[in-house]
This record gives sequence, C-alpha cells and structure tokens, in this order.
Amino acid sequence: MEIFVGIIVGLIVLMVLVVAHEFGHFLMSRKNGVNVLEFGIGFPPRAVAWVKDPKTHKWRRLKKSEWDNAGIMKTVLEQEERDAKDAKDATSKKKATAKEKGGAAKAVTSEAISVSAKDKKFLQDGMVFSINWLPIGGFCQMDGESATDERAGTFGHASFWSKTKILFGGVAMNWLVAWIILTVLAWTGMPTFLSNQFTVESDTRVEESSEIATVTKDEEGNEVRTPQKIKYSTWSAPIVGAGVTLQMTGETFKGVGELVWNLVSGVGRLFSFDSNVRESGQEAISAVGDSVSGPVGIIGVLFPSFTSAGPANLAFLAAVISISLACMNVLPIPALDGGRWLLIAIYKLRRKRLTKETEQKIVARAMYALLALMAIVTILDITRFF
Repeated sequence: MEIFVGIIVGLIVLMVLVVAHEFGHFLMSRKNGVNVLEFGIGFPPRAVAWVKDPKTHKWRRLKKSEWDNAGIMKTVLEQEERDAKDAKDATSKKKATAKEKGGAAKAVTSEAISVSAKDKKFLQDGMVFSINWLPIGGFCQMDGESATDERAGTFGHASFWSKTKILFGGVAMNWLVAWIILTVLAWTGMPTFLSNQFTVESDTRVEESSEIATVTKDEEGNEVRTPQKIKYSTWSAPIVGAGVTLQMTGETFKGVGELVWNLVSGVGRLFSFDSNVRESGQEAISAVGDSVSGPVGIIGVLFPSFTSAGPANLAFLAAVISISLACMNVLPIPALDGGRWLLIAIYKLRRKRLTKETEQKIVARAMYALLALMAIVTILDITRFF
C-alpha cells in the first residue's frame, strides 16, 4: 500500500512540476506578444476543455463536437501560409500583367480570411485550456513554434530577446517553485541531506527527529538508520531557501558533469590494451548506470521512500526534482529549451536563416537520442527491482 500511495503521489508531484514549467512558458509568451493556442494539464486524450468567447470575453466549456476545431487555429494558419506561398509561386510563374497578379493575390487573401473567420470564430480571443487523461505533465502550444515563422503573434516573429525569455520562462518557474518550497521548509523544519547544507547560523535551531531517519551504510556495507537533523529558521527563511536552491543547483550540475565524464572516459578506457584500464572503464560506466534514475526509478522507488519518510522529506524531494528539471532544460540539447535557444543564437550570430526543415531535423534527431537514452535508463530502473 505504501508503494502504491508513493507512486500516486509521485505522479501528481511530477505533473505539477511539469505544468509549472509549461506555465512559465505561457506567462512569457503572453507577456511578449506570442499567442498561445492551447495550455493543457496532462496529455491527450482530452477530458474537458474551455475556450474564451470572443464576444463576452468569458470562458465557456467546449462541446465535444468542437474539440476537433479547438486546435484548428494552427492548422488554418499553416494553410494560409501555404496558400500565400502557392499564390506567390503561381503569379511568378505566370507572365501576367501587374493588374492580373494583384487580382489573383487579392482573391487568395479573401478566401484565406473567410476560412479563418469560419474556423477561428471562438478562438480569436485567446487560447484553449484543457485537462487531459494522461497525468504525465502538461503542454503550452504556442502559435508558430518554428523560429522561422514570420506571422505576427507567432514565436518565430518574436525578437531574439523575447524568444530567450519565452524559452527560459519554464526554467525560471522551476527554480522559483523550488525556492518557495525550500523557504517554507526553512520556516517549518528543513530536513538535512548535505553535510554542509546552507543555513544562517544566527537564525537556526536544530533538532533531531526520531520519526524521520536517513539510511547510511557502515564500513561493511550494512544499512544503518540515523536520526535526521531538522533545522528551523525565522526571518532568514527566504535567504535559506535561496541558498539551498543555489546549493542544490550546483550539486546537480556537478553530478551531470561527473556523469558525462565517467561515461566518456569509461568508453575511452574500454579500448585500452591494458586489462586493468579496461576494467576501470567498465566500473566507470557501471557507476553511470547506478547514478541515473528514470521515471520508473523516481516514481517507483524514490517517491514511495520519501512519502513514507514524511511530508517534509517529500517536499524536499519535490524541490530537488524541480531544480533538476530547470538544470536539464538549460543544457545545450536541441530537443530541450537550452538547446533550442543555442540553435537560434548560433544562426543569429552567423546571420543565416534557420529554415523550418533544418530546425525540425536537428530537434527530431536530438529527441530520438533522448528517447533512446530514456529507454535505456528505464530498462536499468526495471532491472534494479529484480
């Protein structure tokens, strides 16, 4: 029963943290003039959805018959782009008079407007808000998410600085959530997980909890339970929250760096002619597998353990995962926020146009690599259960 409850709690916490990340994107998108087509909690299939009525400016629930149209704004706008491009190509190929060209372009534009007015009648005021059946996160669907989109109100049309704020809005939100959680914990009782965990000594009271215990190992490798120290702060709680957030951020980046180094150096040592060097390479790679946990390990092991250890420990774990989400999305991986920003920045510095096709190829390949890595980590997680 404890494992079952821990898994449910883990799913809820992870969903809240991912939704918070997407909400950061949403806030920055709206603040910087980029239209949001849909903000969803969970992933489809859709359970219920609302849309803002363009006349009354009030939210109304979408009927199931309108669900197919609820995401049609993007489709219609993309169709308008194709229509405009086709019209331009057609008129350039035909050696018609300027008057005939103007008439053709006007006709196509009028047709596109009429299609838009019909299909976007209930979407002109803003986004769709939906709650979906799969509790594995959330999403923020922006209009024209390609960096090359040129229509007003799209992500592509936004300035480089606006794109930067939008892409890192989710990261900032995850750090903010972690700071809030850790500030509350500093006030109500902060569990101690690091030997040098940040605190303001002049405003700290320490107690040992007999109910909450940490598990350590002695010299022989046996598990030993020790009382966990709980630290309390008053006026310095926000400072402690910020300090621990920065400290855990540093530890996270340090862990990622060590993981990458162990992986690269371990693989390199496998090609050595020295058997001892090859053995050390295998140990380094094994250490990588032991130090990485995927969704199965986090939800199936960590959350049940921390849930049974009490709400303070569970809240601390949520803060650490929120920080991890922020750190991972800063990394220069094309499928993630930091990688997308780096890709846009490189092409801007080179003063070259990043085509939609090139962007999609790079992001797709990075996503395949991430999915493959996630599959490997998941398999390792499952094998740990047996």
